[in-house]
Amino acid sequence: MERVLKDDAIQEKGERARMASFVGAMAIADLVKTTLGPKGMDKILQSTGRGRSVTVTNDGATILKSLHIDNPAAKVLVDISKVQDDEVGDGTTSVVVLAGELLREAEKLVNMKIHPMTIIAGYRMAAECARNALLKRTMDNKDNTDKFRSDLMNIAMTTLSSKILSQDKEYFAELAVDAVLRLKGSTNLESIQILKKPGGSLKDSFLDEGFILDKKIGLGQPKRIENANILVANTAMDTDKVKIYGARVRVDSMAKVADIEAAEKQKMREKVEKIIGHGINCFVNRQLIYNFPEELFADAGILAVEHADFEGIERLALVTGGDIASTFDNPESVKLGHCKLIEEIMIGEDRLIHFSGVAMGQACTIVLRGASEHVLDEAERSLHDALCVLSQTVTDTRVIYGGGWPEMVMSKEVDELARKTPGKKSHAIDAFSRALQAIPTIIADNAGLDSAELISQLRAEHHKVNSTAGIDVISGGLGDMQKRGICEAFKVKQAIVLSATEAAEMILRVDEIITCAPRRREDRM
Repeated sequence: MERVLKDDAIQEKGERARMASFVGAMAIADLVKTTLGPKGMDKILQSTGRGRSVTVTNDGATILKSLHIDNPAAKVLVDISKVQDDEVGDGTTSVVVLAGELLREAEKLVNMKIHPMTIIAGYRMAAECARNALLKRTMDNKDNTDKFRSDLMNIAMTTLSSKILSQDKEYFAELAVDAVLRLKGSTNLESIQILKKPGGSLKDSFLDEGFILDKKIGLGQPKRIENANILVANTAMDTDKVKIYGARVRVDSMAKVADIEAAEKQKMREKVEKIIGHGINCFVNRQLIYNFPEELFADAGILAVEHADFEGIERLALVTGGDIASTFDNPESVKLGHCKLIEEIMIGEDRLIHFSGVAMGQACTIVLRGASEHVLDEAERSLHDALCVLSQTVTDTRVIYGGGWPEMVMSKEVDELARKTPGKKSHAIDAFSRALQAIPTIIADNAGLDSAELISQLRAEHHKVNSTAGIDVISGGLGDMQKRGICEAFKVKQAIVLSATEAAEMILRVDEIITCAPRRREDRM
């Protein structure tokens, strides 16, 4: 038969293609499975690049982002975990595990000669039914501030309990809730800055109102400024040399060299005077400031900060309400930033600049302390997850219980739907219900409990009306989620179920994988 594709292109059809997608997706799900739940374990990711950096994490999205994967179906799962991370922040592992379980069940059905489209139709009905089952059981306390705050605390503690911060989860939940409530309902986490400083223990972390810039104050400059007017700039403040590549200046005496230097100095002095003309008492620059202009600023009593990293000045401009300027010819058009007080503070061994009373009242900084860089990185990821979930919960205030409770509620309803549905679809709906039960099973397995025993007890409990039973991994049995205060955001669970179903559906539709021939380098001879 004539070949249509190029020589090195690979084409897999039918059964083999489906097999490859199922196996790839399930392998990815099995990889992150052990990180699920409060007793989940961490993974060490070591890069092969320069410096061989090491990451220790149990955040599903971070693990999957760092993998280089060849299997196309596995890439779909990596994508859903990324989207889950961007959209709601938490549940990145659950969404991959659920999609993997749905495919594991689908594989059995395909082997029973049920058509993939029938399975997809069943999964769709089941997902809709599961979502409605959860909707009926949500709680909403947005009108009662105290109750809502305690809901937020519970959600934050549940999110943090599977992360590195689980030892001090009450403390960090308090930090996260305070920071998010300051945002007054916006989901823009830009104004919450997280600063990592090695040293001390995690318990020494704190929330600070205002903005902290990780820079020292220069010599001979005021260490404290009240009612500051801040100009945030991105401009070159090294002496204005002749910045033309390969330019040469020939002179016939040293006096001429001195003249050129004096002209350069004069040019710099004019630039500094223009900047001072804005009526400011604090100048923050993205680039270097040489000694001469720094001296001029110090004489004028202006605090000058050089080399503030780009993220730092972007955020500083945002929270103080100023613009980043690069030309200074018309001062009236430049918007200055304002804050009540600038002072130098010490954190551990380091000096930092603290801006308090900033124009954007909701801004705050969380300073994380910890034993090493790896601990701090993981603590930042955990806290970021909690902040994302909380900021989403403030806009969508519906709350449900956690600890395997929502999966059992959904699986019970889906089971009933399967019994009412005629035809082959009912097999798929039944499979969906089994896949949902896999999540509490894995939570129990990771805690070293007897999952078969626990899940059957839990199923029996859920046949009672309005049961709030879930898995309590601390005591190693069933627990009342309401009393334990284990809550999750409805939005997170909804995103998990819908994304996992859609991803499984997409992989099920595949019946052929075509790998293109690699491009050959032409010989340049």
